[in-house]
Amino acid sequence: MARICVFCASSQRLESRWLDLAHDLGVEIGRRGHELVSGGGCVGMMGAVADGARAGGARTYGVIPQTLVDLEVADTKSDELVVTDGMASRKTLLIERADAFITLPGGLGTLDELFEVWTTATLDLHRKPILLLDADGFYGGLMEWLRGLARQEFVRTTALSMLLTSRDVGESLDLIEASLLAA
Repeated sequence: MARICVFCASSQRLESRWLDLAHDLGVEIGRRGHELVSGGGCVGMMGAVADGARAGGARTYGVIPQTLVDLEVADTKSDELVVTDGMASRKTLLIERADAFITLPGGLGTLDELFEVWTTATLDLHRKPILLLDADGFYGGLMEWLRGLARQEFVRTTALSMLLTSRDVGESLDLIEASLLAA
């Protein structure tokens, strides 16, 4: 059993396919006996992944800053909900609590979380698997840009190789599980 942190969008204006993807990932996390670590929100994909995880039998652990609690978007159904004083301490706790990370489609906050966890891995501050779930080619442009940075030697190829990629839920969890076993 692993504690899998999922980064994703919290927007409430998304197409249903993205909410379904998040829900399906949550269900599969629970079905496979893992726990969900999340940003502690109850809206958008973040709420869908948490609801899916609980539907699949997973324990859920949320970390949310007080400012978002004040906006009434906290996942009060979480088995454990930790309230932090800000976004930086939230990311620190997410990294500490998780054994692995999956990034679903999202915006600036999601990218911030991905790059934080990836950067800390490249600095050898942790050796936890990081996966980008590139459903429908959502992250194709980002990946091409990153490969271009590597060609120009702004990003080490070893850093790029740390980021696992997949296009679907099942393969994503297979890769995470294989990486955890290999560690």
